[in-house]
Order: sequence, then structure tokens, then C-alpha cells
Amino acid sequence: MATKIIIVITLLLSIIIPFGSFLYSKKSKGGLKAAIGFNVFLFFGTLVIANVLMFSGKVSAAETAEAVVAATDGWRYIAAALATGLSCIGGGIAVASAASAALGAISEDASIMGKSLIFVALAEGIALYGLIVSFTILG
Repeated sequence: MATKIIIVITLLLSIIIPFGSFLYSKKSKGGLKAAIGFNVFLFFGTLVIANVLMFSGKVSAAETAEAVVAATDGWRYIAAALATGLSCIGGGIAVASAASAALGAISEDASIMGKSLIFVALAEGIALYGLIVSFTILG
């Protein structure tokens, strides 16, 4: 019970403190980088604290197969979420660059519209590949 309270308090502090430092950073020069750095530090610190508290129990070699599968299910979901999320972020960045370049090229010469759409579609394919990888991880 105490570990759950500590994790909840740490998560709340990791949300509240960076927000306050972000508001303070508008007043000082270079404060935005400090606020982002502090936010990243608290986020990964929360992850470390949660892992230490989660794995601090007794470990025995006589665990059942169901307990081992239940313990690895969480990591599979995290891996699938990271695969999908990061590939969507990368795909969004690629589409933003390719689409703006395509619009600029189409405004000069309308005959290259088909070629430019292919580049935008290839950039969107990155997100689909991440989704396929997440289905493979979960399956």
C-alpha cells in the first residue's frame, strides 16, 4: 500500500513541478531548456522509482508459468505502445516535410503532382510499419 502511495505522489510531482517551472521559465532567459530538462529528469526518475518499487518483492524459483506470463505482458504492451507511438511521431515529421515540399513543387509545376503524392504516401507508410510491428509484438 505504501509503495502505491509513493508512486502516485511521485507521478503527481512529476506533473506539477515541471508545469510550475515552465511558468517560471518565461521570465528568465534559457529557462525553457531548463524546464524541459527538469521535466525529462522527473519523468525518467519516476520510471526508475516505479521499477525499483515494483521489483522489490521476494523472488522465488517456484513461480508458476502464469505468473511469468503475467509479468511479461506489461513489457509487451509497453513495447507495442512505443513502437506505434514513436513510428507515428516519425511519420508525422516526415509527412510534414514531404507535404510542404510537395505543395511548393506543385505550385511551380502541376505535372509533378503524382510523384509528390508518392513521397507523401511513403512517409505515411512509416506509421503503418510501426502499427504492424506492434501487432506482431502483441501477437
